[in-house]
Amino acid sequence: MLTLSEALARCPLIAILRGVRPPEAVEIGQALIDAQFAIIEVPMNSPDPLESISLLAKAFGTRVLVGAGTVTSADEVLEVGEVGGRLIVMPHADAQVVRAAKAGGLYAIPGFSTPSEAFAMIAAGADALKLFPAEASPPKVLKALRAVLPKELPILPVGSITPDNMGEYWAAGANGFGLGSALYKAGAAPAQVSAAAVRFFAALRKIKGG
Repeated sequence: MLTLSEALARCPLIAILRGVRPPEAVEIGQALIDAQFAIIEVPMNSPDPLESISLLAKAFGTRVLVGAGTVTSADEVLEVGEVGGRLIVMPHADAQVVRAAKAGGLYAIPGFSTPSEAFAMIAAGADALKLFPAEASPPKVLKALRAVLPKELPILPVGSITPDNMGEYWAAGANGFGLGSALYKAGAAPAQVSAAAVRFFAALRKIKGG
């Protein structure tokens, strides 16, 4: 099974499928895998998210890391684990949710926006940190945070990330990105997702020097 560090090394872009519905989840997931994504996240405020996570995990769980986003409680962590999800992504800094994820053998990526939140989440056992919302923390903020946070800990900006602004965040110390509506919008066809993925991967190759 793919670890979080292996998945990020293979592809530092996380596909966030907010609004995806179970009948379309596998087809969208296949388009993402064909584009070389290694992490797929279904936010818990999507329609029937646990069913979509279950379908994705059964179809692709041995090839990519499948999990849930917008997880806000320990109870939700348990539900995600029960349907095969292996990743818990949070919009906030809640040590109880992080500890629940780790107790269940899942990876935890809590959200943060301040040094205090970041260090509290590290102490709770976070595997990576989600800088959220990224639009409220421009690259110069990330650069300052990166100077004091552990070098080996992945920091992933999320929120209004586009192919055009990834480069600045990468230069400031980002290790990857969560991609939302610029990659997938509710109801989008697989071909639309594939086309958006091409733009993101082109930008990624450019910022990584080819």
